[in-house]
This record gives sequence, C-alpha cells and structure tokens, in this order.
Amino acid sequence: MSRRRIGFWYRLAAALVKPPLVVLFKRDWRGMEHIPAEGGFITAVNHNSYLDPLSYAHFQYNTGRVPRFLAKESLFRGGFVGRVMRGTGQIPVYRDTADAAAAFRAAVEAINKGECVAFYPEGTLTRDPALWPMEGKTGAARVALLTKAPVVPVAQWGAHEAVPPYARRKRIRLFPRKTLRVLAGPPVDLSRFHGREPTAELLGEATGVIMDAITEQLAELRGEPAPLRRWDRRTALAGDRHGAAGRTGGGNTAGNTGTTGGKTAAGNDTAAGPAVAEGESA
Repeated sequence: MSRRRIGFWYRLAAALVKPPLVVLFKRDWRGMEHIPAEGGFITAVNHNSYLDPLSYAHFQYNTGRVPRFLAKESLFRGGFVGRVMRGTGQIPVYRDTADAAAAFRAAVEAINKGECVAFYPEGTLTRDPALWPMEGKTGAARVALLTKAPVVPVAQWGAHEAVPPYARRKRIRLFPRKTLRVLAGPPVDLSRFHGREPTAELLGEATGVIMDAITEQLAELRGEPAPLRRWDRRTALAGDRHGAAGRTGGGNTAGNTGTTGGKTAAGNDTAAGPAVAEGESA
C-alpha cells in the first residue's frame, strides 16, 4: 500500500483548517521531495508552538501522504473533535496505564501498512530558551528500528511568533502575517543500528542521531548555527535544585547536555511514546 486513502474526515478537517491558515499565514515550504511517494515511513518533527501540528499537517497534507499523529487519549472522547480524531485515524496514547503500549503497536501496524506516522520526539514543547530542539524520547527510534522504515527529519519555525510557547497568557499575535516555515530533510541513516539488541543505550544513541538531523534542518531554516549542546530537562532540574541549595557558580545552569553533532544520551519513554495535545506529541 503506497498511499492511505485520505477519506471524508481528513478532507473535512482540511476544509476547516486550511482556509484560515492560507489567509492568516505566509508559507515557506521546502523539502517535499524527501517525503516518500510509497511505503510506510516516520516523520520526526521539532515542537516550539501549539500551532505546530496544524502547520505541519498542512504541509504534509499537500504532499498527498497524510500523517497519523500519536495524541493523548482524552482528545478522542466524544464531541466533534473526538469524532474527527477517530475518523482521521489518529492514534490514541494512554499514558501511564496498562494500555500505553497500544499506541506503539498501532504505530508499527500503520507503518507496516504503508502509512506515515508523525512523531514529536521531544514529547512536549521545547523548553530550550532559544527554542532549539531539546533531548528526545526514544519512541520514534524504537518504531524505526523495529520497522526499518525511513525516518524523515522535519523542522518547523515561525509558528511561535503567532502562538508563543509557554506564554503566561495564551497570546495570539496574527498580524502582521507571520511565515510558517517547514523543511523536510533526507531520511536519517539508522542502518548501523539494525540487527542489534535495542538496549537503552542503543535507543538513546539512535534518538540522538534523529535529533541531530532535526536540529540541522532547523539551523538551515533559522539561518544560524545550532548550540553545541541540547537542553535536557533532567539536568536543568538538577541544576535548579543545586542552585536552590546555595550554589553560587560553575556547572551547567542552562540544562544543555549531549551534543548536537554526535551521540547524545536520551531519556527512555514509554513504549507508547508521548502525546500530542496541549503541545505534547510523540
């Protein structure tokens, strides 16, 4: 199966969402040639605005290969939104429950059927002060190594100017019109990890390679070099606790660990991966 039939609900969602996106935003889309024309694949996308899923979905919808997102289960309950989520084939994530692995299995099944599954490896909106990708979770790498499907790194930039992440008030700044920039890069080469036991160390290394590729695309979009180290929540929290205990100097207070040009240590996530709503997606 090369292409998933778009179907009524996806077309309805597009009919509702695309017109305001076209009217309110300019677009700078590049790299569509890297979206596979056939077969299952994974896209791994950075996350710096609540608007990201709509911006990215618009980009990929126009390639003819519609994505399936992993989204938190509460979005699927009742109402119009829930009906659209179910009708468009999105994948519910039951976090911290016995059903958590179901999303992982559904993602693998979808890819094996020739579909695209979109992951936000960071698991939530980036906490990096400059909005660079932070350390990733291992869900995308787990699925990629199991299915051997291509992983296409995708960078987004510009949505944060309209809908800033983690604003104290949900400020929306639509004017002057902002440009939503999306850049898809060539598939990440994970062949050196194939056929090896998926240990935590190996999954962390593969995740680092994926995050490096996303960061490289974002650096091109932004026209500036990426930082040498990625922001890591665990290190930042440890630094905050140390600081609160009276530390006055030294150490890594920015919470950046690992590197953006080589191996990184990524935290383990559940087999289901992270969720998509409220800015969280796998």
